[in-house]
Amino acid sequence: MDYGLIGKIEKAKRYAQEPERFCFNQFTLTFKGNNSDHAVAYDRGAFHCDCEFFQTHGRCAHTMAVEQVLKKMLPPETN
Repeated sequence: MDYGLIGKIEKAKRYAQEPERFCFNQFTLTFKGNNSDHAVAYDRGAFHCDCEFFQTHGRCAHTMAVEQVLKKMLPPETN
């Protein structure tokens, strides 16, 4: 195996242990809810979900769950 690659793999493992190094700017995901799947998006500090509750409240269980999972990897204004 390439020794340079071995060093990069070890470095990647260290980085993965430090979620504060990551900062998401935007992403989309499919949230598998109890009743149906939902499209959740994040774009520069703002979440969006296609569920009915989000449409009327601006937050929902789906977006709040993603926030909790990624809390160290989202910009401070999101948390």
